[in-house]
Amino acid sequence: MIEFEKFTLSNGLQVVVHEDPTSQLAVVNVLYRVGSRDESPTQTGLAHLFEHLMFSGSCNIPAYDEPLQQVGGNNNAYTTPDVTNYYCTLPAMNIETAFWLESDRMLGIAFEERALEVQRKVVMEEFKECYLNQPYGDVWHHLTDMAYSVHPYNWPTIGKSLRHIEEVTLDTVQDFSHRFYRPNNAILVVAGNVPRKEVESLCAKWFEPIPSGTAYSSVLPKEPKQLVPKRKVVEANVPLSMLYKAYHMPGKGMPGYHATEMLCNLLGQGKSALLQSQLIEKKRIYTRIDAYTTETFDPGLCIINGRLADGMTLEKAEQALVQTLEKASKTTAVELERVKNQMESQLIFERVDLVNRAQELATAAALGTMDLLHQEIDAIRNVSLEEVQTIASLILREENSVTLYYQAVPSHTSAQ
Repeated sequence: MIEFEKFTLSNGLQVVVHEDPTSQLAVVNVLYRVGSRDESPTQTGLAHLFEHLMFSGSCNIPAYDEPLQQVGGNNNAYTTPDVTNYYCTLPAMNIETAFWLESDRMLGIAFEERALEVQRKVVMEEFKECYLNQPYGDVWHHLTDMAYSVHPYNWPTIGKSLRHIEEVTLDTVQDFSHRFYRPNNAILVVAGNVPRKEVESLCAKWFEPIPSGTAYSSVLPKEPKQLVPKRKVVEANVPLSMLYKAYHMPGKGMPGYHATEMLCNLLGQGKSALLQSQLIEKKRIYTRIDAYTTETFDPGLCIINGRLADGMTLEKAEQALVQTLEKASKTTAVELERVKNQMESQLIFERVDLVNRAQELATAAALGTMDLLHQEIDAIRNVSLEEVQTIASLILREENSVTLYYQAVPSHTSAQ
């Protein structure tokens, strides 16, 4: 159980405090309710680009990292389809440095063409290295494009096109900042050996003076129910052929989410998992197979991907996978108990880390599920065998899936 207290500043900033007097460290985590889903289809990749820009210096502090490192701190950030999250860890006695740094860049980063060009090049190189020039790097572009017809999960966080990053202007970046990087669109989590009264005092000093922005309400188009299977074949010069199948599933915090998480663990976690035991150990059809969920706020995807064994065709591999998935609705109580134990122990292990606790609190606040955070383990324990069997029957249907054949071909004949 993660104990916490929360309050809201006059400018709309939500603050969550998790006191841990056993730690000499503190974590300051700032989550902004903006991700790639808040972008325009004609200007994607902006949330991720802005994450990089936030480290380029603010109006008053030219380099974010240097003052933090001087007091023994370190930091990082990430962008998802739903949020952008910044966090730093430092000795609790030096926590005010983090408040100073985070409040200053919330107040306003330094909008300069030079900084934009530097970060633009960094992101473009990341796009090329990880998505264009790496084997299977464009898989997510294909899968999301097939899976989502109207919802902005249609493109990856890196962006739909390299051109969108190339053409972004400073005016666009400034507008993005003014819309999303405001106190009333953010959640501040302070975790560690820091009393609530100290957090309140520091918030009043560093964050309260920042003016709130115009209230932003994310009204996204609802993805219609998929009624027919979708398929695509990509041929490329890759080491081995891969099969990808994605099934629509509930979003985080929605009914059926925990049952789907359990289903994915039953399918792909460990050698005793259904797909591992049947398709690798027993039938030798795949050399590797994984199952996982996208963990998105809105309805997401359960992904299954497998690397084919030598001599195996994609058609035969898919047929074997579909036949094996039919057994998921016949999961036994013993198998379900094994997965519950795995999920519970993983959750407890993750919560040992102070950063993970802070980020879990921030995510829960963004979802509006703070009250459910205390019951997370109970929620896992209370999923019934019938629920998992039912969710397997509902989700693992061909008409609810998108399938990608990533076919390995010699380089002189490759085409996409």
